[in-house]
Amino acid sequence: MLISLLKKGNRSSGIAALGNTVLAIAKGIAAAVSGSGAMFATTLHSAADALNQTFVFFGSALSEKEPTKKFPAGFGRVVNLFVLIAVIVVSIMAYETILKGWKLIQDPHPSTNLLLNIGIMLLAILVDGFILIKAMKEIVHETRSDAKGFGIVKESFKNVSLAAPPTRLVFYEDLIATSGALLALISIILADLTGAYILDGIGTLLIGILLVVVAFKLGIENTRGLIGVAAPKVVEDRIADTILSDRDVVDIKELRILQEGRRYHVESYIELKEGFTLADADDIKFRVRDTLLEDPDIGDVTMGILETDHVKTWPKEAVIEVNGKEDNTEKIR
Repeated sequence: MLISLLKKGNRSSGIAALGNTVLAIAKGIAAAVSGSGAMFATTLHSAADALNQTFVFFGSALSEKEPTKKFPAGFGRVVNLFVLIAVIVVSIMAYETILKGWKLIQDPHPSTNLLLNIGIMLLAILVDGFILIKAMKEIVHETRSDAKGFGIVKESFKNVSLAAPPTRLVFYEDLIATSGALLALISIILADLTGAYILDGIGTLLIGILLVVVAFKLGIENTRGLIGVAAPKVVEDRIADTILSDRDVVDIKELRILQEGRRYHVESYIELKEGFTLADADDIKFRVRDTLLEDPDIGDVTMGILETDHVKTWPKEAVIEVNGKEDNTEKIR
């Protein structure tokens, strides 16, 4: 059971956890040998990323657990809790990195083994860049974007807010990790070429500030998710179009969509054509519900049925009366 549950874990965070573990070990050795502050900063960054993404991978797997009698709403929001734990780790690492950078600015000194540092940084850029590209592809997949080639980059930045919380975490962390590795590489080379060893401390400080930005953004997003946040408009429109595509549905009276982790909980009242018996209306309701549940992003659907009141309610901006009057038709229970 545990193995089958882990297979449902977020793929991006699993790959990222493995990649950043390897990088943290390699960078740690290089930082200890060379004494480079920028290398130390990126070591902490990779270690934080590896720990975070391991947390989030297990959290994403647990969030896929089926609802139980004790937890009938399921475990979708568990992943937000795990990401918030990861944010705490990132914040601690950011503090340590900024502290290290400030000490190096006050007391700059040369690092040794320049070639080793450059080699490790190039490895970091390649590995973190690969993970970042995988996260971008995952965003495109999760948001059902039709993008290929370099279009994946544009679509991933555009739609990252619609992706699952673990995928967003990997995207933001490895975007900063790749940028931080490039920044560390530049600061190491410039410090050695110019003798301005303060650049090592400045690069370290900037990496710490980038970590603070990531922690702040992820903290806000996942606090909202933990409380319960409405689905984005693009998701709402997609679900509404699916409901209205049924031949016997004429309007949507109410529609509430709540994001639960990477899934959506749908609550709706739909209006049907006149003249159906209660049994027929029930069949239509179940047909619409089953159609919605075919969407892999929808976790559960609660739906009520009403007979049409001839007043157009959906979309919300188009509330108009039909035939110039309201029809107070009795609700189908």
